[in-house]
Amino acid sequence: MFKPKLIIFDLDGTLINAYPAIIRSFNYTLRKLGYPPQDKLTIRRTVGWGDENLLKPFIKLNDLKKALKIYRKHHKNALIKESFLFNKVKKLLVYLKNKNYLLAVASNRPTKFSLILLKHLKIKKYFDYILCADKLKHIKPHPEILNKIMQRFSVSSSQAVYVGDMAIDAQAGRRAKVKTIIVTTGSSTKEEIKKQKPYRIISQISELFYIF
Repeated sequence: MFKPKLIIFDLDGTLINAYPAIIRSFNYTLRKLGYPPQDKLTIRRTVGWGDENLLKPFIKLNDLKKALKIYRKHHKNALIKESFLFNKVKKLLVYLKNKNYLLAVASNRPTKFSLILLKHLKIKKYFDYILCADKLKHIKPHPEILNKIMQRFSVSSSQAVYVGDMAIDAQAGRRAKVKTIIVTTGSSTKEEIKKQKPYRIISQISELFYIF
């Protein structure tokens, strides 16, 4: 059994299923700007790089600022109505805290919306630290976010594990020299994840009960 000191979690696709909210806000934004809506799979496959990179491929560059404003205003409410925890997430977090693990969040989602999710779904209290890409120079797959979290707790890479859902999470973990566990409930296919050779691949977040 692997026994780290610190467990770092991604949010979307890992602990939280916010895809219905993202899809609704995304297509609402496109319609408001006169662009055709996109299908669910196309949108889902673009998630994970932050909201600016989510919208950028589908609109003209000079519409991006306006699109972000529309998206973020709509998304604040959509998150509350259409996001939920994956099965047994809260039970898992309670279990890990009782085992005295340090827990942190590392998300490419902006801080404002990460906090909306964590508070609404009543899991913020389980985390010792929350860090999002809008507070940093680089987004994942750059390892900066993981390195900053480890530095905060004076934890070495060998004492930490990162849990995410995408190929970019596996890349970020490898670059930070952190053992990375990828759950296949997110935006990347299993084949894409396998190519990055993470420490473990799991199909459900509840499998962490057996790993820790």
